[in-house]
Amino acid sequence: MNDAIDAMQEGESPVFAKNVTVRFGDCDPAGIVFYPRYFEMFNNLVEDWCAQALGTSFRELHLERGLGLPTVHVETSFVAPSELGEVLRAELRVLKIGGASVTLQVRLAGPAGEDRVRAGLVLALMNLKERRAVPIPDPLRARIAAFHVNTTN
Repeated sequence: MNDAIDAMQEGESPVFAKNVTVRFGDCDPAGIVFYPRYFEMFNNLVEDWCAQALGTSFRELHLERGLGLPTVHVETSFVAPSELGEVLRAELRVLKIGGASVTLQVRLAGPAGEDRVRAGLVLALMNLKERRAVPIPDPLRARIAAFHVNTTN
């Protein structure tokens, strides 16, 4: 699968998904992903989601608009190891949109679709100069909302 917004069937939540190749630099001497590298994969997924699905690259966000989207909370379950050379499927869904924050669900799956890593991330939009959270602008909020998971079922 290429980087894409997956087509949804009736009642399914939208997902941003991309392939992630486990590279030599991601692995420890045992040949499995060194756990901090997963956090880099999460950040790369968020960066690609912003550029490809939300229409706002990190370059535009940070350098032109003076805004950042730092991770302010993360919870992670490392379910099974990933090995050098594997291609993982990375998926991102929005669980909650707050005034200045967004809560994401991230999943990395192995080649057979099995969970390798599950994470919950909270990102906050911040003014980089003032170092404080700022409200998510309505146009960006609308694009984020397209990935919101309906949790009322």
